[in-house]
Amino acid sequence: MHAAAYHIQPPPAAQARPDPLNTSVGHLLSKACSNTCSTAAQAFAQLVQPTARFQLALDALLPILGSPRSELPQRILAAYILYSLYAPHPIAINPFKSVLFDTFTKERNAAVQSTGEGKTSDNEQLVWVLWKILRGDGDHLGPYPANTLARESLPSKLKAGNLVLDEEKISPDIPSRDTSHPSVSIHPNDCNKGEGQKRRQDATFSPEEDEKTQLLSQGLTLLLAARERVLTLSEQRFLSPLIPHLTSPSMLISIDLPPIVAHNPTIATPLLISLLTHPPSDASISYLDVLAQLPPTLPTFDVLGRLLRDTAPVIDSITGRTVTVADVVRTEVLGPFIHQCILWIDHFEREEREGLISDDRIAKAVQNLCRFYSALLKLNVVDAASDADSTEIAHFALRNSRFEEANALYRVLASGKF
Repeated sequence: MHAAAYHIQPPPAAQARPDPLNTSVGHLLSKACSNTCSTAAQAFAQLVQPTARFQLALDALLPILGSPRSELPQRILAAYILYSLYAPHPIAINPFKSVLFDTFTKERNAAVQSTGEGKTSDNEQLVWVLWKILRGDGDHLGPYPANTLARESLPSKLKAGNLVLDEEKISPDIPSRDTSHPSVSIHPNDCNKGEGQKRRQDATFSPEEDEKTQLLSQGLTLLLAARERVLTLSEQRFLSPLIPHLTSPSMLISIDLPPIVAHNPTIATPLLISLLTHPPSDASISYLDVLAQLPPTLPTFDVLGRLLRDTAPVIDSITGRTVTVADVVRTEVLGPFIHQCILWIDHFEREEREGLISDDRIAKAVQNLCRFYSALLKLNVVDAASDADSTEIAHFALRNSRFEEANALYRVLASGKF
C-alpha cells in the first residue's frame, strides 16, 4: 500500500486575528475626524498605554499617513497624533519627525507635479498641515477638526509649491528619503513642471516670499480661531489686512459665517465684503442665504447695518451690471432677514408660553429689531410709505407695541403711510 494513502494533511494555519488595539485605533481615526484634533489625540492617549504608544504609532498611524488611499481627514489626524505624542517637546526631537518630513516632501512633490500638469491636487491641505507641524506650529491645529482642515481652500501663497522648511533652505537639493515616487522629484530644468517649481524655488530663496507665507499661515490660523472665540484687538489688527488674501480663494464655507458674526462682527464685515466682491458664484449665493438666516442679535444687526452702507463694487449675478454691496444686501438679504427675525421671535414666544424658556431674549430681540429698522428708515435704506418694505414689520411692531421701541416704530410707519 502506498505510503501516500496514509499521509495526514497538516491542519490549516490559524488565521492571524487582528490586534484589537489596532482595530480600536482604526475605529477611532474613522470616527474622530469630526472632533477637534486635540480631542482625538487625547482619546488616543487614553486608549493606548504609554509603553505601547510608540509601537502602535508604527503599526497603525504610519500606514494611514503614508497611504494615498486613506481618506484625507484620517491622514491629517494621523499626522497630528504623531506630533501630539511628543508635543511638550520641540519638534526637532520628535522621533517621527523624519517620517513627517519625508511625507511632507513626497506629498508636496506630488502636488507640484499635479499642478504642473494642469490637474487639481487633492492633498494640498495635508501638505499645509505637515508644514505647520514641522515648523513647530502644530499646536495651532488642535482646536480644529480634521474634517474642517481637510476641506479648507488654501490661498495661492499657501499652496504646496510655496511651502518650504528651514531644512530645505540650508540644503534645497536634498532628495526625500522616500523614493517611491522618483518621477516627482523636482528638477529646475523640467519644462513640464516649470511654473509650479519656479514658485517653489522663488519661495526657497526669497526671504520676502517666505515672510509673506508665514503671515498668511498665521492669518489662516486666526481666521479659523475666529469661529470659536473672540479675537483680541491685536489679533484683529493683524488679521484685517490679510482678509483679501485669505478669501481668494475662500478659506471658508457658508456655515462658518454665523459663528464668526457672533464672536467677531468687526472681522465678519470686511470678510463678507471681500467674499461678496468676488465674481458671482454658487458660493456667493450661499453667503447671502446665510446672512438672511442670522438670528436677531446685536452682532448681526451691526454687520448687516455696515453692509447696507458699503459702496464696494459688485457684479450683479442677474443683470451683469456693477452695483454695490449695499445694493445686493438690500435686494437679496434684507427682506428675508426681517422675515426670519420675526419667525425667530414667534418661535421663542411659543416656547415661553409653554414654559420652556424664561429669559429676556424675546424682549431684547424685539427691541433690537425695532431699533435696527428705525435706523434704516432714518438712513433712507427702506421706505416707510412702501408696502413691500414695511407691511410685515408694521404688523409686527403693532403686535409688540407694549415695547417702547415697537410703539415708536409703528407710529413712524403709520405716519409714512397716511
